[in-house]
Amino acid sequence: MGKYDFITQALDGLKEQGLYNIIRSIDSAVGPWTVVDGKRVLNMCSNNYLGFANEERLKGAALKAVEEFGVGPAAVRSIAGTMCLHRELESRLAAFKGTEDAVSFQSGFCANLAAIPAVAGKQSTIFTDELNHASIIDGCRLTKAQRVIFPHRDVEALSSALEEHRDVPVKLIITDGVFSMDGDLAPLPGIVDAAEAHGALVLVDDAHGEGVMGSHGRGIVDHFGLHGRVDMEVGTLSKAFGVVGGYVAGKREIVEYLRQQGRPFLFSSATSPADVAACIAAVDILEKSDDVVRKLWDNARYFKAELAGLGFDTGVSESPITPVMLGDAKVAWDFSKRLFNADVFAQAIAYPTVPKGKARIRVMMSAGHSREDLDFALEVFAEVGRALGVI
Repeated sequence: MGKYDFITQALDGLKEQGLYNIIRSIDSAVGPWTVVDGKRVLNMCSNNYLGFANEERLKGAALKAVEEFGVGPAAVRSIAGTMCLHRELESRLAAFKGTEDAVSFQSGFCANLAAIPAVAGKQSTIFTDELNHASIIDGCRLTKAQRVIFPHRDVEALSSALEEHRDVPVKLIITDGVFSMDGDLAPLPGIVDAAEAHGALVLVDDAHGEGVMGSHGRGIVDHFGLHGRVDMEVGTLSKAFGVVGGYVAGKREIVEYLRQQGRPFLFSSATSPADVAACIAAVDILEKSDDVVRKLWDNARYFKAELAGLGFDTGVSESPITPVMLGDAKVAWDFSKRLFNADVFAQAIAYPTVPKGKARIRVMMSAGHSREDLDFALEVFAEVGRALGVI
């Protein structure tokens, strides 16, 4: 047996089960219409919620930063990599989020890998929703803390688990704000009430709420009016903000502790000046106007209603994330290929990203889509759905 045979067999197994992921190549700037694998298609699956990935003001800020600061800081933040741009972004994010302080990281994934192990030591217990994002799962795995996985969005089960572990000195509750695959929201008011009743910390990963939920896209905490009651808000700058990076916003002492103990902050080079400057420009736009957020929601409501009218199952989404539920992975990949052949780019999502039997096409709405774009996508979805007997 060759030393790579186990890998070859695993890949063959993925193909047989319809779980082999076709990774397409983007050949242009990301926008409503994007060149993918050499073909111009309507992009219905990127996380570019507000259309910022190719926004002129963000590009201008990035170019100016390169001229002034170069292409990279060439050091980790804790030694010689913290630029005035990083400080400015963090102060602007804290003000935008309504928190005491914020610290930025290389990605939202890195933000979770920094925050969770730093806060939850071996004398701690972590209470985590069963459908939390992979970055939360990996952050929990990096700790020596005990883990309690509670049923999805089940505040009563969470409260019972907290009571069962009432004598643990540090209790940390972690939840996504908007769950990325189904688009449903965390029951954050109930979670916060339970946390306060049991002396627990709360970390909310707001990757898909940032720029989407709340006033001017301030996120899930703002949406529920819970300012000052959530200890840590983890955010990403690579989705609605259109750039790359992540951060933790929250209580001043927690943020400062992460500057001292967050391993991605201490051991991985700082984000580039161009990225940081573009993120600051995105904050500028959202602070001044919520027009793009309103357009995003207008598009989402229209598209969801029309899909439902065609007979598609869009699950339990409460956000612009729109899963078209198909069940079988092979059907989902066939559906995606047929969409692409008809000039609509919307990827299939299957196991292990979602449970087996819950494969889907996950449609991601953008403020950049016109009504004509959405009507074109609806026509194609209807054609493919009928051809495959889905509707």
